[in-house]
Amino acid sequence: MKKVLVLGGGIGGVETASALRKEGFEVQLVSDRDYLFINPISIWIPTGEISPEEAKIPLNKIGDAHGFYFKKGKVSSIDRDRVVLENGEEIKGFDYLVVAVGQSKLKMEGIENTLSICGSPEEVVAIRDRLSELVKKGKGRIAFGFGGNPKSPESVRGGPVFELMFNVHNYLKKLGLRDRFEIVFFAPMEKPGARLGETALKLMDKMFEKSGIKKITGKKIKKFTPEGVVLEGDSIEADLVLFTPAGDGHPLVKNSPLPQTEAGFLKIDWNCKVEGEENIYAVGDSASIEGPQWRAKQGHLAEAMGKITAHNLAVKEGMKSGDFESYREHINILCLMDTGDGGALAYRSDKRAMLIPMPVIGHWLKKAWGKYFKLTKLGKIPKIV
Repeated sequence: MKKVLVLGGGIGGVETASALRKEGFEVQLVSDRDYLFINPISIWIPTGEISPEEAKIPLNKIGDAHGFYFKKGKVSSIDRDRVVLENGEEIKGFDYLVVAVGQSKLKMEGIENTLSICGSPEEVVAIRDRLSELVKKGKGRIAFGFGGNPKSPESVRGGPVFELMFNVHNYLKKLGLRDRFEIVFFAPMEKPGARLGETALKLMDKMFEKSGIKKITGKKIKKFTPEGVVLEGDSIEADLVLFTPAGDGHPLVKNSPLPQTEAGFLKIDWNCKVEGEENIYAVGDSASIEGPQWRAKQGHLAEAMGKITAHNLAVKEGMKSGDFESYREHINILCLMDTGDGGALAYRSDKRAMLIPMPVIGHWLKKAWGKYFKLTKLGKIPKIV
């Protein structure tokens, strides 16, 4: 039985490991965390709607359900034929390697004065604690924002920032404190969210206006300070700055001998195979994604890449018949953006761009998705697709 080593216990890595086992490979997944953190529902941790534990699924339980072996360990280096862990242990003898270690964040001056909803689980909990302190104080100013990466435009993380911001807005409304808090949104691009199309931008503007959220866009971010944000020609004073930088290549990838882009993401072909390599593949945020200008790295694309990788390896090994598959057909934006009191369905493809308001029901649909996601990962119900 061919052996595959999967690095990374995020959404992409877990889906890859599960799909590979389904195709008949022997699979070992290595992650420095012993749980899968469900980032899409972590937006409810800061407002106390769910606990941090509710956004976690033990990787050993997922492994038991799908038949792959989980090993907890922090990877210190990646090479073509071996992986070294922080404790000095070497992993060799695998036939294929799949890199799904995610990405890091662009470093910006004073970034330590901010917190990100797309950061570590500990950082998400820190947002909850800081927000709780402001609520006890009874007033404050909160700034929400996200940045871009010219070298990797698909690595922007805007959706979760919008979701957290609207959830916090509605959380403060429920507490009767919204009029005592000022919420400001900022981004260096002129039209943040433009990848969803003009119709979506107009609807977002209405949501900002209805929520009483001030918007400052098109101004370069110079630095962050304990007092707030310094912009080019402007500044924002804030008690709490919740900012998500654009993605940057993971240090493990940057320090590896594997082909990578200027931003430090692995270069892959349409079949998810690392360029110039015969037995190395990459999925999700670790890889550079080609496609239309509006493309974005999302969880559903990472999962699709995991399934495609498993299928292509099975075809390559003669374990099944068929053609190699491409992630090209799976490039779209699909997100149920939660607002705490409802939501909106965002979709973008080459043929269509839309943002459909879903008052009330949108929130409960995302809640239902969270339960569905957990049950499928634990093998208790089958996946719909």
